Order: sequence, then C-alpha cells, then structure tokens
Amino acid sequence: MPLRGPPEERSPTELLTFGVVNLDKPPGPSSHQVSGWLRDAVDETLADCGADVTIDRAAHAGTLDPKVTGCLPIMLGDATRLAPVFLEGAKEYVAVLECHAPVPADAESVVAEFEGPIYQKPPRKSAVSRRLRVREIYDLEVLEAEERRLLVRIRCESGTYVRKLCHDLGLALGTGAHMGHLRRTMTEPFDDRTLHSAHDFLDALAFWLEDDDPDPLYEVVDPAERILEGIPSVVIAESAAREVAEGAPVYAPGVLDADDDIERDSLVACYTPNGAAVCLGTFVGDLEADSGLAVDLERVLV
Repeated sequence: MPLRGPPEERSPTELLTFGVVNLDKPPGPSSHQVSGWLRDAVDETLADCGADVTIDRAAHAGTLDPKVTGCLPIMLGDATRLAPVFLEGAKEYVAVLECHAPVPADAESVVAEFEGPIYQKPPRKSAVSRRLRVREIYDLEVLEAEERRLLVRIRCESGTYVRKLCHDLGLALGTGAHMGHLRRTMTEPFDDRTLHSAHDFLDALAFWLEDDDPDPLYEVVDPAERILEGIPSVVIAESAAREVAEGAPVYAPGVLDADDDIERDSLVACYTPNGAAVCLGTFVGDLEADSGLAVDLERVLV
C-alpha cells in the first residue's frame, strides 16, 4: 500500500485530509460547532473540486467555553487520531480576575503561592466525574492590576479548570472573585504567534478552488506532523511502516533511528525516513535489539 509522502511535499488535498489548523476561536460558538464548520467547509470544497476523498471527521484540542477565545487547534481527517497528544502538553491562558473588593497590596505574592500542584474538583456542569484531583500550575503571573481587577497569565497542566482557579484566587485574596474574559494563548505545541481565523481558512480554500492558488492554504493548514513536536520520535523502515498499516506493532529490527534517552512506557511517534508520521505507540523494548517488540501501537496514522 502507498505511504504518505514528505510533509512539505503534500498536495492541498493530502494536507486537508491529514492536517491541522491553529484556529483563533471567536467568542460565541462552541468548540464543537467551530470544528464542525471547518469539517463541512473542507468536505464541500473537496466535493466541488472533484476529489475522490471526503472529510467526515474534525476534532478540536481542548474544549473552550463559548465565550472563551484563542488557541483551538482543529485536526482534520485522519489527524483526529492524534488528539491524545494534546493531553500530554501544557496550556496557557490570560484571564481577567474580577475581584469583589479592592485588590490588596500583597496580591502578587498571594497569587504566586498557587504555583505548583493544586487540588481541584470539576464543576457541576463538567462532563467528567466530580472527584478531587491534582493539577499542576507551572507559572502564575500578575500582568496588570487595577482597583478591582487583575490580569493574570496562567501556564498549567492540561485539564486545569481556570474558572475554579479564579474562584480560589479570590478566596485567598480575601476579596472573592470570578473569572472575567479568558483567552487561551497556548496549547502545546501551538501558541498565539501562528493563529489563523476561520475567515483566513475559508479564504484559503477559495483561493485554491477558484484561483488555483494553494499558497494561502499552505500558510493556514499545517501537516499533522506539527502536532507531534515534542513527542519522542522513532524512525522505522518503510517495510515496517507497511506492516504497521496492517495492525502490526513495531519490532526492533524495523527501527532505523530514535531519539536518545526514550523512557520505557513513554508515548512515542514513529515516522518513515521521509518524515511522514506512521503511528503513535508506547515504547516497550530495546530499540537497538536484534529482535523483540520495540513499540506497541496506540494509534495507526496510515
């Protein structure tokens, strides 16, 4: 069976069926609605240009409430299989903390005390079980302060409830507080330096379809391999990649190269020598051995 070509040489159709858009989510629609709109736009465009493929899947990385804006990576087509990767990375937000009384003079030091592991219970409206759990706050910084407002930057573990964090900050400040505007500025490995609006995406599709100019599309849509930056990599032979496509795990003899110091049981991404992603898997063996299992499959990408 044919394997994917190098990410930098893919056609627009190939890009749209295994790509990702670093979307700047607007206020109003839900994350699910936004990903559905992009999915339908791609599907209609492919049908209009006579492509023999369709897009019936799109997924977003990390749900944002309807009022929240910012970084919402949208995975298209087979790229949806990479959604678990975003559970590994950090998130970053800029939030307005609306205090219920004047901000105390020691606000910065009080806020800094929340760096590190914190306990959180998901809110009642959450889709997950309301069990007490620990989330890591990697960095918490006051950017600006007004009489009753704090602008804070929060870098945290995936799954942190920022609204609950704002409530707890208000209690610690002694004023009470709730979350005002919230904007996500990073979902690793994507951040707000490369955001594109939904209009940018639709315009790029139109330029390709109507003017035969794919350049704007290449600017807006990244190959899905972009999602895997930061995940340890393993390079496997094309023969091994074809076996993976049929559901076989990666055996040590098929490994050509790998990052140094990959820890056992860690998540890894496997590639062909041309840089095309083949699968996600768990490292379970010796990558330099002459035999035996090296990577157990989690998600097949070809």
